Amino acid sequence: MSDFEGLKALVTGGASGIGRATAELLAERGALVAVLDLDPSTVEKPLLGHRADVTDDASVREAVAAAVADLGGLDVVINNAGIGAQGTVEDNDDAEWHRVMDVNVVGMVRVARAALPHLRESSNAAIVNTCSIAATAGLPQRALYSATKGAVYSLTLAMAADHVREGIRVNCVNPGTVDTPWVGRLLDAAGDPAAERAALEARQPTGRLVSATEVAGAIAYLASPLSGATTGTALAVDGGMQGLRLRPVSQ
Repeated sequence: MSDFEGLKALVTGGASGIGRATAELLAERGALVAVLDLDPSTVEKPLLGHRADVTDDASVREAVAAAVADLGGLDVVINNAGIGAQGTVEDNDDAEWHRVMDVNVVGMVRVARAALPHLRESSNAAIVNTCSIAATAGLPQRALYSATKGAVYSLTLAMAADHVREGIRVNCVNPGTVDTPWVGRLLDAAGDPAAERAALEARQPTGRLVSATEVAGAIAYLASPLSGATTGTALAVDGGMQGLRLRPVSQ
């Protein structure tokens, strides 16, 4: 496909995981792509790497401006940078709540705020936020993370309403448990990594984790000019976890 031919895209958290898969897919489909990441050292051409800390407004503004200069404009923003958190409401102190909210929610605000003046000049402007199934399903031991993703979901709808008449579409993708480096670290830290992986796989009706490439495909769909009538939408990529209620497999 070449639906992104000539378009300029920016992907935050694009050096690994979902962000890297998305950046590479957009480039394959014709886009010029800049990656913003805390550590862009692994980013290789045709991707353009820029260092950015989404918790620092000056860093974000500088990186977005540099990326736009390199790309020659901006049409698509993939707001993907984020971090995880585990535990119930009792398990994380105030500092951790503020830290994760700052990255997962306010970080997206900072990037969008810096990008919007450039997006207003595009005839194919789109923002896609990486949300989570945790925004719409109650998951155990994910209180803080779920709260941030619930905020991302609501933020997406509000942004879509604010900017639709400017020709800027805003959507989000809601992955289930994705086989990324972060999930790998969680599994490594578990008492029984194999059992924990089996439990995560069993939680999804397809019986397996979602791949970063599958999430990237959904992000590309939402960002593509071919989806010009789609805005204010949350697209679940979760192996059926959100909507399916299967009966137990009979023995």
